[in-house]
Amino acid sequence: MVSDAYRFLIPVLLAALVLASLDYPTLALVCLLLAGFVCFFFRNPQREIPDGGNLVVSPADGKVVKIAVLPESETNPSGHLVSIFLNILDVHVNRSPIQGELEQFEYRRGRFRVAFDEEASRVNEQNILTIRGRQLKVTVKQIAGILARRVVCWKKPGHRLERGELIGLIRFGSRVDILLPKEVTLRVKVGDKVKGGSSIIGELP
Repeated sequence: MVSDAYRFLIPVLLAALVLASLDYPTLALVCLLLAGFVCFFFRNPQREIPDGGNLVVSPADGKVVKIAVLPESETNPSGHLVSIFLNILDVHVNRSPIQGELEQFEYRRGRFRVAFDEEASRVNEQNILTIRGRQLKVTVKQIAGILARRVVCWKKPGHRLERGELIGLIRFGSRVDILLPKEVTLRVKVGDKVKGGSSIIGELP
């Protein structure tokens, strides 16, 4: 369980204790059930990180809902977009898809449309992390949704990241986009279930 859980867990447990002492067992039980949900939601299961400097692993647990080709622009080369939808039952910690340096971090204020909306990647509140490895540069977007109204990044620019290292959290279901250079060969398709840090989503030749 990640440390962000305690700001929710401690008040709920204290409420359960007070309600039990005041002889409100049903309400105390409800609080204990809420505490159990908090522990479940903020869980951080161990993951086996695959070896291989040319591999790109999934930054999040969830379902691949979109794969698209990104055209070349003035600011970015052409590449791939992979969108992963997290429902409320998925693990919500996010991980670095490659080994490298967190080169840039940007927080963008925005809307809170449903995460699977086509416009969510563009208009919703989000964190944008650019990670530069030895062989490639990737961008990870933590995107808020209609329920997930808090995106959290635990790292700062300049931090050296290992593949599969924890980088942040999205609270209560949303979406993570990863932007990859065109040289990466994708190993996932729409509809695939992936696990952060352990599922291989692409590799360099």
